[in-house]
Amino acid sequence: MLLILISARLFSQDVVEWRGPGRTGTYPDQNLLKSWPSGGPEILLELKNVGNGYSSPVVYKNIIYITGKKDSLDMVGSYEMNGTRKWETAYGQSWARTFPETRCTPTIENDRIYLVSGMGQVVCVDSTSGKLIWTVDANSDFKGEPHKWGIAESLAISDRAVFYVTGGEETSVIALSKMDGKLLWKTKSLGGPRAYASPVVIEKAGMKLLLAQTSNDLIAINIENGEIVWSYDLKQHQTGKMGKGANTNTPLYYNDEILITSGYNHPAFMLKLSPDGKSVSLKWTNPDFDVHFGGVVKIGEYLFGSNWQTNNSGNWMCLDWQTGKTMYETKWFNKGSVISADGLLYCLEEKSGNLAIVRPNPEKFEVISSVKVKKGSGPYWAHPAIFNGKLFIRHGENLAVYNLRK
Repeated sequence: MLLILISARLFSQDVVEWRGPGRTGTYPDQNLLKSWPSGGPEILLELKNVGNGYSSPVVYKNIIYITGKKDSLDMVGSYEMNGTRKWETAYGQSWARTFPETRCTPTIENDRIYLVSGMGQVVCVDSTSGKLIWTVDANSDFKGEPHKWGIAESLAISDRAVFYVTGGEETSVIALSKMDGKLLWKTKSLGGPRAYASPVVIEKAGMKLLLAQTSNDLIAINIENGEIVWSYDLKQHQTGKMGKGANTNTPLYYNDEILITSGYNHPAFMLKLSPDGKSVSLKWTNPDFDVHFGGVVKIGEYLFGSNWQTNNSGNWMCLDWQTGKTMYETKWFNKGSVISADGLLYCLEEKSGNLAIVRPNPEKFEVISSVKVKKGSGPYWAHPAIFNGKLFIRHGENLAVYNLRK
């Protein structure tokens, strides 16, 4: 049985965001195809020139929204389901160094889009007109400190705030008003640059907590006032030579437990929240489940994802959620990203674009059907997304939409 990891949204239901509800990678669509024809599922739409990027598309009120880099600017575009572009808006400067492509997936609620540019400009855009509502140069204003590869965050929101991880010596995380961008609070600084992972809002013991990562720490922040409730030293697990501080995946939360994994031979580990939510303890570690940046999903009592062997290679794995025991580790082309819907896994291998639906079998990596995504350029780093019976696959400047309905 497919388990939705967070039973209810912590704010309006009128929201779409990075990796679906609760940022779990599990999409609520049902009645999807259980296998594909030999050529893959029907392609409903192909969009070209959406801008170069690794961010995922989202669908809000049956309109596609996607970010992409054009020249030195980060752009957000709005497209009807027939491919007609409604509008396109520049919302900030692209990351100026290596891998400058956009990474920020739009967060949309109540006809407002929340984004951060590659250089740390936090913005709000009207989803109907594409007009900028407000802009805050958060990286500059709060002396943010980027990690080596820049900003890869998709913004989390609450009922009144949008959150941004600055890193640096002035503050670690800030909350801005969704209405006008004014500062609501900033945390004290725990030191260290920002990480690459996007944060997530959870609820425990009557508190709403933002789980955010810097290069040094996992931080639990009371979203009402910016108080740091607890922090956990991430670097204690990062004993290898590569990727220190490169914390890459959104925490996966279920039933008072938090999974953290980040590639580079950093072991995955499970934290258990105390009954009052004010502390955590280490439950288990697994040295092999070091997911690079392709995400993790939980189906039933098992975790699925791909690990890091090198920056260019990795294997696919299944773990027992309760114990961290490895159920299998196997090669399937290369590492990549994973999401789930309707009780199945959707895996996109990052080097050559092999796309598969996979049965969540804890005994083996069981491919049901597969197809190769050929159009587009660069690595296949954008995570797939599923909305309204459609599978969205972004590859560089190209977006393909597949029909998953029976």
